[in-house]
Amino acid sequence: MKENQGMSFRNRLYPPPGLRVLVTGGASGIGAAIAGAFVEAEAAVHVCDIDDVALASFHERFPYCQATNADVANEQQVAEVLEAQRARFSGIDVLVNCAGIAGPTAGIDGITPQEWKRTIDVNLNGQYLFLHHAVPMLRESANASIICISSVAGHLGLPWRAPYSATKWAIVGIAKSLAIELGPEGIRVNAILPGIVEGSRMDGVIKARAELAGVDELTMRREYLKRISLRRMVDADDIALACLYLCAPAGRNISGQAICVDGNVEYL
Repeated sequence: MKENQGMSFRNRLYPPPGLRVLVTGGASGIGAAIAGAFVEAEAAVHVCDIDDVALASFHERFPYCQATNADVANEQQVAEVLEAQRARFSGIDVLVNCAGIAGPTAGIDGITPQEWKRTIDVNLNGQYLFLHHAVPMLRESANASIICISSVAGHLGLPWRAPYSATKWAIVGIAKSLAIELGPEGIRVNAILPGIVEGSRMDGVIKARAELAGVDELTMRREYLKRISLRRMVDADDIALACLYLCAPAGRNISGQAICVDGNVEYL
C-alpha cells in the first residue's frame, strides 16, 4: 500500500501534527519565521539562539515552545541543547540548521584571521556539531528530516564576502553527502538556499557594501535588485514555507537537493 494512499492532495501539503522540531538560530530572522511556521503547523518546537533578548521575545510569543541560549560553535552547549531536546520532547524528528552570521565585508587581505575563524566556527562548524549530536536521535524517528540553511552564495561567487560564501558552499556539500549517507535509514537531508532576504541583516550588508563602493545605500539596494530576475527580495516566510513543504508528505521523496528560494538571483 502506498504511504499516502487515501490522503487528499491538500492534506499532503502540510506536515503531520506533533513533529518534534529543533531550529538553531531560531529566535530571530529566518529562524524565527521557520519556528513560527512549525508552531502554526502544530509541531513541538525548540529553538536555540545566542541572543537573550531575541529568545525572550520568542518565548513571549510562543510560551509553550522551548527556548535555549546556546552558541552553536560551542560543542558543550550544543550537547546540552540536545539533552534538553530529549528531556522535553523525548526525541527529535526535524533538525533545521539555521544559525549563521554574515561575517566581514572586506577583501581577503582585509579580513582578519579572527573574523575568518568566527565565520567558519558559527556557519559551518555549528552545522557539523548539531548534526553530530542530533543524528543518533534522528535515527529513532519514523519521520526524520534535516534541513540545512545555506544561501544563494552557496552556488554563486560573492565578492568581499569570501568566508561567508565558503561556508555556504560547504553546507550544500554536507547536505548532499549526508543525503546519501543517511538515506538508507530513511532520513532525508536537503539544503535550502535563500536569496537576498529582506531584513535587518541584509540592511547591514547593503550599508557595508555601499560604504565599500563609495555610494549611498539606496543606490546599492537598487543594484542588488537588478541582480534578481523577479526584481524583488524574498522574505523569511518564503523560506519557512519551503521548510514546511519538505517536512510534509508531499516532500517525502525529496532528498539530497539544494533548493534555491531566491527569485532567481542571476549574480552577486
